[in-house]
Amino acid sequence: MADPIVAVRGEATREVPPELARFSVVVEARDKDREATLRRLAERAEQVRALIDGYGAAVERRETGGLQVFPERRRSSEKVASYHGTVSTTVTVVDFEVLGELMLRLADHDQTSVAGPWWELRPDSPAQRAVRRAAIDDAIAVARDYAAALGARIAALVEVADAGMRPQPMFARAAMADTAMERGGAPTIDLDPRVQTVHAAIEARFTISEPTALRD
Repeated sequence: MADPIVAVRGEATREVPPELARFSVVVEARDKDREATLRRLAERAEQVRALIDGYGAAVERRETGGLQVFPERRRSSEKVASYHGTVSTTVTVVDFEVLGELMLRLADHDQTSVAGPWWELRPDSPAQRAVRRAAIDDAIAVARDYAAALGARIAALVEVADAGMRPQPMFARAAMADTAMERGGAPTIDLDPRVQTVHAAIEARFTISEPTALRD
């Protein structure tokens, strides 16, 4: 006769600090002359690149998300009224101490918009591994509880399956400090890293010894 089996689900959730912060920066240019639009766009994009690169190791990655240049036509006509161009860049920052400063300095550039940050964990974060191990520990504890209630003990692991893992990137909570008009200096902003929730769930099956609680 086959050994009895108990099937359980193990779960674990942890709240951990973020490891990365991403934000986007978009520069624009518009002019009636196509060449003037392209020149301004290139100049503004290079200014953004130079400023970001000036932060050295604090910035892990700078990636161009898209370049658009297109004519804007007059209503009900093919005649071009102006040319509009944009360059978008995604910036990944690992030093949160300079994050707010960098974002404000970029936002201070002409025809430049900034959005974010979005807080994240790395795909290979130690927090991911820790929560998976905790989920397995939980499954073993649950299986032991069920076995004990039946007057048995767990004997061997039959199967374990990952039931999913979902780190939760969150938006920033930002608090604006005194502005330049109020203090007479450069504006500053404090960004509070948003805690990340990491979750893991597994399904496991264990063989157990013959239950004694079921005997008459």
